Amino acid sequence: MDYREEQDSLGTVAVQAGAYYGAQSERARQNSIHSGLQLPAAFIASLAMIKMVAAEVNAELGLLDGEIAGAIGDAAREVMAGRMAGEFVVDLFQTGSGTSTNMNMNEVLASRANERLTGKIGGRSPVHPNDHVNLGQSSNDVIPTALHVAALGGVERALLPQLEILEKALMQKAAAFGHIVKIGRTHLQDAVPMSLGDEFSAYARQTALAIRRVGRASADLREVPLGGTAVGTGLNAHPDFAAAVIGKINDREKMQFMEADSRFEAQGARDAAVELSGTLKTVAVSMTKIADDLRWLASGPRCGLGEIRLPALQPGSSIMPGKVNPVISEVVIQVAAQVVGNDTTITFAGQKGQFELNTMQPLIAYNLLQSIDLLGQSARILAEKCVNGIEADEERCAAYMERSLAMVTYLVPLLGYDRAAALSKKAYSGGKSVREVIVAEGIMTSEQFDGLIKRVADERG
Repeated sequence: MDYREEQDSLGTVAVQAGAYYGAQSERARQNSIHSGLQLPAAFIASLAMIKMVAAEVNAELGLLDGEIAGAIGDAAREVMAGRMAGEFVVDLFQTGSGTSTNMNMNEVLASRANERLTGKIGGRSPVHPNDHVNLGQSSNDVIPTALHVAALGGVERALLPQLEILEKALMQKAAAFGHIVKIGRTHLQDAVPMSLGDEFSAYARQTALAIRRVGRASADLREVPLGGTAVGTGLNAHPDFAAAVIGKINDREKMQFMEADSRFEAQGARDAAVELSGTLKTVAVSMTKIADDLRWLASGPRCGLGEIRLPALQPGSSIMPGKVNPVISEVVIQVAAQVVGNDTTITFAGQKGQFELNTMQPLIAYNLLQSIDLLGQSARILAEKCVNGIEADEERCAAYMERSLAMVTYLVPLLGYDRAAALSKKAYSGGKSVREVIVAEGIMTSEQFDGLIKRVADERG
């Protein structure tokens, strides 16, 4: 059996199975491992959208019959709506250019377009997967373009709005808790007093900075290599093709993509994706700090810090009745761990851009889009299921502040460091508060100590 006969045989098997994919997709499926992982739906939808507008442009340029272009566009819209998800059979771990997924898309769209035009599934006429669906394109420029479209869309629609929800929730708590004085902590040890609002204002600021960082890091995704075809030279692509397709993408997606300054760079390197991933890792670190602090502050309820109360969402133990765990904090921390791991994978994959093509693009796409999606979901759930329902235990905050030996710091300007330290040791060894010791020593009255604390707080405020 020669190659063409083998292709026809594989295509027949695919169609008999009720699928729209053809010979090359089946070959790719058979020659890959079966990890159970596939490129995300957002990536598939972005790739289909590019094929749709490419067909429109090729028809406008007089390169493609209008009826064929319309059938391709109709098929692409079905894919974008998720109606043919089961036809994308290629595993994530495939050829590093993503050619297998690109051909899978070409064959699905051609097969469905042919069904629309002839009533028969499959075949390579009147719509051919390469000659018509892939006209003016190469996997080497289309796959990275689809990655940028999907990633920027995810950032602007799924991640940044959710981070803004979290920032707002934290700012509201900062304002609500501004009057609650508590003990600060450094090195997990008592430090000087602050307000619970101060603590939450730090979390709000971390989130605001995360939003700013992601916005900066995602900007370079706007450059896409479409029109570069095989190696960036634009071989076999109409000179007006790329600009026209990008313009239609912008009109549809309400974004500002542009032709890459250097298609050779844009196809040979995935630096924009690596940069964004590194920023997402920073966001994951920020969210870990916030989520971890919240569960520490709520630890207890009677034998921990217990300065705040988190919403009780579900039973926390199969054996200990009444136990409630900080579920959302733990969800967020696990997401952060996944994002940090994804960044390590993307960093390695980004290095594999030998000469004119990066050959780990499916892996980059999978991990980057997963990180965007997970961080967006975790920001929203942290805000809605945790932060919004947090309550402060004002009595516990006041009690800790009263018992803290760090209160002696207020006396340093009056008594000097060494004498203040001696009073702290005396309070600790005697099991007394700083207030009790300074009153007993005749240094000042309890009311005078309160006045000192208030004066310092007012000066700080």
